[in-house]
Amino acid sequence: MPLAGRKRLELARALATEPELLLLDEIAGGLTEGECRDLVETIRGIRAGGITIVWIEHIVHALLAVVGRLIVLDFGRKIAEGEPRAVMNSPEVQEIYMGIAA
Repeated sequence: MPLAGRKRLELARALATEPELLLLDEIAGGLTEGECRDLVETIRGIRAGGITIVWIEHIVHALLAVVGRLIVLDFGRKIAEGEPRAVMNSPEVQEIYMGIAA
């Protein structure tokens, strides 16, 4: 089974338990751009259905397309929290994660 199919299957298995909270860990990793877009739409639907999602992810554009609040950690230390675009504009986040000098 291709990677995207395996990820959809694991997501379906988790949803079959009818959770109130869903933890996603690097679910977009390794997906093509099209597969990632499909995943984002699926996660939006899950969120719209009232399930709380905690999503750990390095594919930032996928996160920004879905989340309402973003927390950024650096070696376990919280460096930013809040509205996603504001967090991404944080000088510390830009320096640590994007290599842009503050």
